Formats: sequence, C-alpha cells, structure tokens
Amino acid sequence: MAYDESPTARTLMVLELIQNSPGITAEQLGDKLGVSERAARRYVAILREADVPIESVRGPYGGYRVGRGLRLPPLMFSTTEALGLVMAVLEGPRGADDPVENALGKIVRVLPEPIARATDAVRRVSARGPDPGARTPDPEITAQLVTHSTAQRRIELYYERCPGEGWTMDVDPWAVVVRRGRWYLLCWSHTKSAKRVLRVDKIKRVDPQDATFSPPEDLDPLASVEEHLALGWKYKIEVVIDAPIADAAWWIPRSMGRLEEIDAGHTRLLASTDEPDWYAAQLTAIKAPYRILGSPELQEASRALGRRLLEASSCD
Repeated sequence: MAYDESPTARTLMVLELIQNSPGITAEQLGDKLGVSERAARRYVAILREADVPIESVRGPYGGYRVGRGLRLPPLMFSTTEALGLVMAVLEGPRGADDPVENALGKIVRVLPEPIARATDAVRRVSARGPDPGARTPDPEITAQLVTHSTAQRRIELYYERCPGEGWTMDVDPWAVVVRRGRWYLLCWSHTKSAKRVLRVDKIKRVDPQDATFSPPEDLDPLASVEEHLALGWKYKIEVVIDAPIADAAWWIPRSMGRLEEIDAGHTRLLASTDEPDWYAAQLTAIKAPYRILGSPELQEASRALGRRLLEASSCD
C-alpha cells in the first residue's frame, strides 16, 4: 500500500485540507483525496476521536473547520510569541497566495481564542509595504497594547519622544495599526482630551487601569491613522477641486489629506507636507481643475513643476 493511500496519511491530509480551506465540504474533501464523500466523513470522525476539534457548519455554505484550542506541540504560543510572529510576517508585502501568509493564517486559526483575537486584530488593520527606516517595536509592549485594546481597558503609558524626554499619558487604546512597516497606537488621550496617534516603538511602559472604554462605533483605525499622518507636517495645504467628493476620493489617497465636501460639484483637500515638490507632483493625479489656496510653498513648487513639464514637452 502506498503511503499516500494509507488511512493515516489520508487522515492527516484531511486535517491539512481543513486547515488550509476552512469551510471545505465532505464532497470537496472526497474529490481532493479521490475517495467517496462517506469515506471523507469517516476520516473527519477519526480526527474527532483523536480530540482534534473539527467543527461542522450546516447549510449550503457550511463545511468543516478547525475549532479553537487545538494544541499541537511545538505550536503553543504566548501572546507575545504569537504577536512577534505576526510582526515578523508584516514587515514585508505579502500576497494572498504567499506561503508565509498561509502558514500564519493556519497558526492563527488554531490558537486559543484570547491569543488569536489579539494577533488577528493587528492583521486586520495592516497596510503592507514597509517604509525605509521603519523600526519594529518591542513585542512585549506591543502585546500589552493589543491585549488591552481588544479588552477595551484604559491604560497609563510612558511615551519617550527622544532619549531623556518623555511623559506619562492616560489613554483609551482604540487600536494598534501597522502601516508600511511602522506601528502606531490609535487612542483617545484623557491627558490631552483629544485623539492621538503614537508610535509604538516610543512607548516604554504600559500599565492597565480599572476603567474600561468603548471605541467610536464608526471607527476605521487605518483611515484615522492615515488622515492624522497627512495633517501633521510643516507646510499647511488647502486645495479646492472642481469635482464631487466621490471623484476626488478616487484621485487622492487618504494618506494625502482629508477631503471635505463644499457642494455637489466642489471638494476641499486639507493636508500638510514637509516636501512641497513631492506633493505638487502627487496633485497631478487630479483629473479636474483645482486651485491651491494659502500655501505659497506648494504654489511655487507647482509653478516650477509646470515649467519643467512645458520644457519637457517642447519640440525645439
């Protein structure tokens, strides 16, 4: 009998198929194994007899999936270890078919619920593609932040902007967000009575408090962080675009600023930048007339860009 035809080998293949494709049906399992649907169900029963928590979902979209709590040594992680793995994977761009991404998904699916909830919270609010010089924060601090965020518990933290300069803050940790390799804490600061975005690598201590919180119901963590990052730079920007806000949103990514509707045919872009030359080039993606208001640096950069484009298009 060939190894891949043995009952033991097929049972293990069933486990792998269910891990890789949650929701797979007995019929689909049988097709992949080359056996009947009844035989596929028998292999599932063998897994259950071995205390592997295979769950069934009824209905036309039901199937099998691995339940929480499966412990297959050495896959037994603390929250810090599991989050450290997620942090390593998120350092670079990954596609849906990437084997590392698939392996991470498989591990998260079998982790106990408290650990899985914390690690998956980070995966869901991650924008891929690291910026040069991005610093990976301390896994222990990050694990604490994510744990208290998912538990909706207020914390006191010590934030060190630079060596020797820091302060203590009482915050509601709404979400930990990964954006292009940089880790941020989106929170409400009770110290400042304002929304804040803090770099996680600059948080040096986390102490849980007794109070709990509820984040805003319409909170989009990644959008909030990107909007904040677009508004905190040296040169303030205001641009009026002769187009509806829905059209402007196609041309202007959230990381470039905040869009406000003026009326049905006009939109205001509010932002800031340290690099007017770069920002002027990004505005050329707008496919409608626009006017730069009250930003001399950006106006001059746009004029210089226009001159270069005219010179480049000259036939002389």
